[in-house]
Amino acid sequence: MRIVQDFVTLKPRPRGFHIITHEVERGISGLSPVRQGLAQVMILHTSAGLTLNENADPDVRYDFSGIFDRLVPEGHPSYIHTLEGSDDMPAHAKSSLVGSSVTIPVREGAFVLGTWQGIYLCEFRDHGGPRRLVVTVLGE
Repeated sequence: MRIVQDFVTLKPRPRGFHIITHEVERGISGLSPVRQGLAQVMILHTSAGLTLNENADPDVRYDFSGIFDRLVPEGHPSYIHTLEGSDDMPAHAKSSLVGSSVTIPVREGAFVLGTWQGIYLCEFRDHGGPRRLVVTVLGE
């Protein structure tokens, strides 16, 4: 059994849901020799999240944006944490709803995902900047 841990820095993206599966796979040096195992991908930020979902129809990503904006609206008068901008507190709440990590099976040096599955970066800030991930691969 071996453990490999890599950091992957994602390019800045606008607010929205972005498929990053291949970018993450390319950023992991220790993935190719793994015959079978698990990868945990964790984002090191509190105003963005990660999830697995539909990778084919971009309407899903558009609908997700609308759903999350309705669930956690910007500028709500009850928010106390407002020093970092009107999008910051909603971003923290949305990232808690989505979560900060995904765990994915690995087989023959690649993620094992369903036909229509991809890893999403859920960017909840207007200008979140580069996002940093830590990827831990456990396998043989």
